[in-house]
Amino acid sequence: MRRYAVQHVTTYTYDGPVTTSFGRTHLVPRPGPDQQVTNVEILVAPEPAELREHTDYFGNRSTYFCVREEHHELQVTARSEVRVDRSRPDAEKLAAAPWEDERAALDAVPTLTEYRLTSPRVALDTDLRRYARDVIRPGVSLETVIEDLLTAVARDFTYRSGVTTVDTSVAELLDRRAGVCQHFAHLAVACLRSVGLAARYVSGYLETFPPPGVPKLQGADASHAWASVYSPTLGWVDFDPTNNQLVDDRYIVVATGRDYGDVPPLKGVIMTSAASSELTVGVDVTPID
Repeated sequence: MRRYAVQHVTTYTYDGPVTTSFGRTHLVPRPGPDQQVTNVEILVAPEPAELREHTDYFGNRSTYFCVREEHHELQVTARSEVRVDRSRPDAEKLAAAPWEDERAALDAVPTLTEYRLTSPRVALDTDLRRYARDVIRPGVSLETVIEDLLTAVARDFTYRSGVTTVDTSVAELLDRRAGVCQHFAHLAVACLRSVGLAARYVSGYLETFPPPGVPKLQGADASHAWASVYSPTLGWVDFDPTNNQLVDDRYIVVATGRDYGDVPPLKGVIMTSAASSELTVGVDVTPID
């Protein structure tokens, strides 16, 4: 079991005045059987005229705000404390049956249908299906499917920031062979869905460590993303294609959905004559003794 203090600060700076700003966030970790969330605080500056929280369609905590005061800078700060007690999946159950048997059992769970189909950022085109067929072998267990996906991403793709955007598609990733965690999560989800399994996109945080002897820099952590596949015997099993491993108690789940479009950290609409803006994000995930 691990405890963390999490702070996520998003700052927009505009070169002209903004008269009104509407925003929707997914910045508060999601409570669940392996995560308890306390001391939640959402701060918006300038002070919002409206600020309210609700649970979205996918069961995530979401906050809506509206700032009506004229401003040149908007800052949204989310703070919370999280206790994570996440055990590794039962290897025997995960390896008990061929993945085709797991897929057949999903037909009896209609609530999972949307996680087995294409979604706006997870297209199941011919090239993707061909890649998935090369990775996901017939007759192997779901445990082996996950292992093979992790191996394939590590072998075939390079982690490289700046060569993609949030709008980069799975098809473009297959062509460029480079991207970041969001794209690798989309790729894994797409491969699993292409063979009829249920998979979802997970956003959150991962505790990071500075080099030995170097103090941890404030704001040096970042949002992270990974994939999750559904097992009828175990439920959702999370794995991290970017770091080639199963998810453990160093990971903090913020939100889950069909793809990134369902769970962006912050999105909104502004009313302004500004020609440009600058975005900065700082994330700190600090262990609590």
